[in-house]
Amino acid sequence: MHSLLITIGLLTLSNIFMTFAWYGHLKYAHSKVWVVAALISWGIALFEYLLQVPANRIGYQVASAGQLKVIQEVISLTVFIPFSMYILKEPFRSDYIWAGLCLIGAVFFMFRSKIM
Repeated sequence: MHSLLITIGLLTLSNIFMTFAWYGHLKYAHSKVWVVAALISWGIALFEYLLQVPANRIGYQVASAGQLKVIQEVISLTVFIPFSMYILKEPFRSDYIWAGLCLIGAVFFMFRSKIM
């Protein structure tokens, strides 16, 4: 369980960097040519990978690759929603709730052998 918590923590930090790398340029580098925005994003993404790779290596000791992917997707949506609302100033959409419910279903099916 300790390894899984470390994995979730590292994946959360990784996703924060990922979200800024993938979407931050829409707010902070929108006036730059796309090549500059891409280079800035790659620089940010380096930190994502420096966290994501060890997270998956640690997590793979206690979870399958599919389980790790579902955990990452849940974290990704959890990080993206506040980012889109507070950084990009986009309104909350009910689609986020539906997507979250689908991910809860994915978590259930990927982990049901461990919880049943």
